[in-house]
Amino acid sequence: MAMPPDKSRFPSYYTTLKPFASFFAAGVPTLTYHKLGPRPRGVRLKGLYLNEGLFDRQLAELRNAGFSTGPYGAPKEAAGNPGKRITLTFDDGFTNVLRHGLDPMARHGFRAIEFLVAGQLGGSNEWEVQQGEVREKLMDETQVREWLAAGHEIGSHTMTHPFLTRISPARAREEVFAGKKLLEDRFAVAIRHFCYPYGDWNPAVRDLVQAAGYETACTTEFGVNTAATPAFELNRITARHQSISFKALKARLDRLTSQ
Repeated sequence: MAMPPDKSRFPSYYTTLKPFASFFAAGVPTLTYHKLGPRPRGVRLKGLYLNEGLFDRQLAELRNAGFSTGPYGAPKEAAGNPGKRITLTFDDGFTNVLRHGLDPMARHGFRAIEFLVAGQLGGSNEWEVQQGEVREKLMDETQVREWLAAGHEIGSHTMTHPFLTRISPARAREEVFAGKKLLEDRFAVAIRHFCYPYGDWNPAVRDLVQAAGYETACTTEFGVNTAATPAFELNRITARHQSISFKALKARLDRLTSQ
């Protein structure tokens, strides 16, 4: 049996396909996005934004390489990725994803799942604002219905986006169970998939998610997925713009000052 590729040999985030070609052949990758479009002034977590042009180029590159998306769920492939499947996930439910993401995904024939903070529909990213981040709007009911009508899916990201391992078991249960029920009641669709806020989970939290009736849960652990990956511990890879290292930035500045 072939050994999985060494994860340390690959970049820690996804910008373009070439460095990941062999990795994406070892299992089904899931790319994670948060916010699309221009970054407002004063943003602290710049890596959570991806401009629409780069998002479009990423999708075009994946489509041209033969990758496709289908209904979200745990992979059934015992090993490898013979069907060149990929899954796209968005966390939190930002309105800028609707504004800047629907057209590129429709153009390239991709579908995605949006993990919604159920208790904040139509509100904003209060969990980030409390940490000094710029306020961003979250999709309201009408916008979520537009997302669904475009052929995409929704899952639960709890009621209020807490660190589930840092709150009481009773409150964690409420966050996990109530988020599912609220979304199912409001949109009349089965909520089968869960995403741990901040990737924060432990066996007790995982068991709560399973007891609530979800079929999968995704983490922030870097990697691809096969049938051997635990369904409530699915791996993901963050997609973002290319970072410039200090060494590369210094070299660029040196070139400019020497001209």
